[in-house]
Amino acid sequence: MTAGRKDPGQPRLVMMGDSALCAGFALIGFETWPDASEEQLERLLEELEQERQPALVFLEPRLARCGCAPLERLQRQGGRVIITEIPPLNAPDDYRPQVEELVVSLLGEGALS
Repeated sequence: MTAGRKDPGQPRLVMMGDSALCAGFALIGFETWPDASEEQLERLLEELEQERQPALVFLEPRLARCGCAPLERLQRQGGRVIITEIPPLNAPDDYRPQVEELVVSLLGEGALS
């Protein structure tokens, strides 16, 4: 992990994912977790939840879709901790956001044509 802005009055800006992608986020002041594990994600989210810290958290798909309990809780709550998925550097054309999967499941493949 690399440190980003630590002003307690400001939301935490966090990027967890591929080390190359994290390097770019570190340049703009994000707290980065290169090649983070699901366990690290769980610990971070539990910390944000317990300390009631506002945060913007960017996750690569493998972490954003891990299904860990703190992730699901914070996504249901909304508001204080905003969690969003970001495409991986190594396969941006293969990326399908979670909302796209929801639309297809509700309306069928033709809905996005």
